[in-house]
Amino acid sequence: MTTTTGAQPGADAYEYEIDTDPDRVDIDLVHHWLSTDAFWALGRSRDLVERALRGSLNFGVYDGEGTQVAYARVVTDHATFAWLCDVYVDPAHRGRGLGVRLATAVRDHLAPYELKRTLLATLDAHELYGKVGFVPLPDPERLMVLRPTT
Repeated sequence: MTTTTGAQPGADAYEYEIDTDPDRVDIDLVHHWLSTDAFWALGRSRDLVERALRGSLNFGVYDGEGTQVAYARVVTDHATFAWLCDVYVDPAHRGRGLGVRLATAVRDHLAPYELKRTLLATLDAHELYGKVGFVPLPDPERLMVLRPTT
């Protein structure tokens, strides 16, 4: 999937391309973003970032020169479930609506699969994801997590 998207009204006149080709993802850049600036992934090793990327559906956002400026990863079976994670927009490109456009591209890409549930976890971006249709979990008491015992 490749989608070209223009700037939102009032934003800088940048064109961006969203692409799901995993070979196009700049793994070193994504590792840098996640391991140094994403509170949920601080210190994550490059090997772990690469293994996660290789086992996931990836969404890269690229500027008009082909430089990667944002990233999102989806863990999915393409049949019943998806988890949107590792969403990151380069600080130099924030404020241009890229987060909403990226989440919209993910939603639209997954729509044909008619998944029963697509989840995400966010600390501070509820409003952004709400614009795309995400809502608070209606039954959080039904979910559990298995944490490492180390």
